[in-house]
Order: sequence, then C-alpha cells, then structure tokens
Amino acid sequence: MLYYLFTYLDEKYDLAGAGVFQYISFRAGMATVFSLLITIALGRYVIYWLQRKQVGETVRNLGLEGQMQKQGTPTMGGIMIISGIVIPTLLMAKLDNVYVILLLVSTVWLGLLGFADDYIKVFRKNKKGLHGKFKVVGQVSLGLIVGLTLFYNDDVVIREYDDEPIVEMVEGEEVTRFEYEDKKSTTTTVPFFKENRLDYAKLLPFVPDGLTVVIYVLWVIFVITAMSNGANITDGIDGLAAGTSAIIGLTLGILAYLSGNAIFADYLNIMIIPNTSEVVIFATAFVGACIGFLWYNSFPAQVFMGDTGSLSIGGVIAVLALIVRKELLIPILCGIFIIENLSVIIQVGWFKYTKKRYGEGRRIFRMAPLHHHYQKKDIPESKITTRFWTVGILLAILALVTLKLQ
Repeated sequence: MLYYLFTYLDEKYDLAGAGVFQYISFRAGMATVFSLLITIALGRYVIYWLQRKQVGETVRNLGLEGQMQKQGTPTMGGIMIISGIVIPTLLMAKLDNVYVILLLVSTVWLGLLGFADDYIKVFRKNKKGLHGKFKVVGQVSLGLIVGLTLFYNDDVVIREYDDEPIVEMVEGEEVTRFEYEDKKSTTTTVPFFKENRLDYAKLLPFVPDGLTVVIYVLWVIFVITAMSNGANITDGIDGLAAGTSAIIGLTLGILAYLSGNAIFADYLNIMIIPNTSEVVIFATAFVGACIGFLWYNSFPAQVFMGDTGSLSIGGVIAVLALIVRKELLIPILCGIFIIENLSVIIQVGWFKYTKKRYGEGRRIFRMAPLHHHYQKKDIPESKITTRFWTVGILLAILALVTLKLQ
C-alpha cells in the first residue's frame, strides 16, 4: 500500500524521496525492519493475552531434561509470525503480483488451519487437535489453488532469449540486443546437472498433454504437505523451527532476486522468471518475522508458535521454492526439516518391523524426532538448537553453490 501511495505522490507532486519506493532493495529492507518491529512489539501483548486466556502448552512427560518446566508456556504464538509477514508485505509489495498474492493466501490459509488445530487442543482440551483428515483436506486444497494458479495464470512465465544477437545501427553506432519470449512452462531446476532443467510435461512422455496439469498439481500438493508437516515436527525445542526457517527464507529470497534479474540469471545460467524480484519483499518480511519471534522463543521460550506458526512457515517455504522453481533443492536447503521427518519415519518403521519379526519393538534413535535423540544424550537444548542452525547455514550455502555446480 505504501508503494502505491508514494508512487502516486512521486508522479503527482514530485515529492522528494518518494521515488525510492521503486527500488526492491529499499522496500525489502523496510519490510525486514517493519517485520521485526511488529513481531517484537506485538509479542508482549500476544503473550499477555494468551496468559490471561490460559492458553498454555500441555506437556506430556517424556523424560527429557527441563521438559516439565515448559508446562503452561503460552502457545499459538504463530499469530505474531503471521502478523509480521502479512502486514509488511501489504505495506511494501506490489499487490497485483500473482506470486505475492499466492504467498499471502498460503500464509493466511495455513495459519488458520494451524489456529483451528491449536484452538481445539487448548480451548477444547483435546490433545489430538484437529482431526488428521481435516488437516489433509486443508493442505490439499491449498496445493490445488497454488498448483492450478502456477500452471494456468498468464503471468507465471519464464523468459527465454534468442541465441543469435540482433545488431542494429542507432545514431550511427552499432547496438547489440537479444530478442526474448515469455512463455508458459512447467520447467524446474535440477541441481548438479549441466542441463539443469526438467520439464514436468516431458517427465512422463506417455501421459497425454491434457493430464500434465494433474501431474504438476499432485506434485505441488505433495511438496506443500511435506514441508508444512516437516516444519511442524521440527518445532520441538526452543528456537529450532523459527531459526531454521529464517535461514531457509533468506536463501529463497536471494534465489528469487537472482531469478528475477535477467543479468544475474544469465550469468548463473538459471531460469529467468519475470516478476519474482517482488517475492523478495515477502521473503524479507518472512525472515524478519522469524527472527523477531526468536526474541521470545529462544531458550528459555516465553511462547511457542504452535501449529498456527509451524504449519504456516513450512507451507510458505514450499510455495516460495515452487515459485522460484527450486523445489528440487528442498532436500538440500531444507535438510533439517527432511532429516527430522525421516527420523520419525525410520524410527516408527523399524519399531513396527522388529516387533513383527522379533516380537519386541526396537529403536534406532533414543527418541524421535532427531532433536529429542540428542536431548536424551543430555546435550543442552540451546546447544542442540545452535548446532542445528549451523548445519542449516551450511546447507543454505551448499544450495546457493549449486547455482554454479552445473
């Protein structure tokens, strides 16, 4: 909204300084500042309100050090994160950008889904929360919206330049330019390969063209569902999910900027995706909200994000990756979420297999998800979080390095 206001003032009244809102870098910086301030300022009031409503975490005793001290800590703090994302984006971004609209819809959609789950757990005193089938329906519905929009919307294109330059004489001087075409495509990026592009439409050549949308939408649903659940599982100790998400969000913001800039994209040999530079505004607001939330969520936590926050940030990360066509980088970039998910799957699978075969269930980890395994080894919670963040930073660097490893 401020973008449109200051653009109007600049054009109508030539207001000094108003033109700075045309720059992505300025608006991204302001979105980060606003996000941090909103999250931190709002936090104390949200925590006070949650405490008054006795919206506290009910902790099941798993024998973890310091676990029972968390009993009664306010949850549903994801309201702070969502506010810190949505408000700065509305203020600073171009709201006619299809990618920004998708990201805002995804944030609010999954936030409401998580809020319903938290509400049932806290106010209805039902520890199971929202029934699993309703969660799945909510995630699948969002996947349908995102997938169909990315597939059919005319503004979702990639830009391809002709190989042969066109040389023209302009005022007696030779000027070289390249013709380009913006076209619809289901192409994505494949890391570590020289031909680093994969077209979903050509992935299964025996599938009729009309069914390509089905394959693509199913894939989008899978990515969104997997990531939102991955963030949810990771949110088990103070600061882990928020800090890890901030690292991932910053990396995706960099990728969005590079993909939206023809010069950088051409140099790095990555797809040019028009209008994704505007996504940087959202990404910086996302990072600011996660870091601002750490003001209250770092050890010892004063508030937990609950499913209101964890489902939302995981789904948003998935949509960001799909928009910049880097979803195949998720196993690297979001390695923490993936490992946490796999630890649960492996633990449960191995326990069931050994119980069936030997009559007694056996475990690979002391406890799943993985962060609880390290807690069982008496490693302090803050140290586990810091080490996971460190691994997350290394994975983010590796994800960026893949841009040149072709």
